[in-house]
Amino acid sequence: MTQLATRIDVREIAPSERHATIFATFQGLAPGESFELVTDHEPVPLAMQFQIEWPGQFDWQVIEAGPVEWCVRIVRQAARKSCCGCCGG
Repeated sequence: MTQLATRIDVREIAPSERHATIFATFQGLAPGESFELVTDHEPVPLAMQFQIEWPGQFDWQVIEAGPVEWCVRIVRQAARKSCCGCCGG
């Protein structure tokens, strides 16, 4: 039996709480788990924040690309080992 992914519709969350909710949901995922994010705009700044905070540790899959609703699936990937961690390499 396949478990349905968590779906977060940020249109129903106060703007000041949106990113914290999204990040907490992501951090609670095990590698291979995912959630769907629904918003009323293209979440480019959020994607950039993910790239800064978790480079190589997530997969960003666009499910619906507007113009009224955007939906992306964010999948947690296993953390990659690096030489010292300072460069992300």
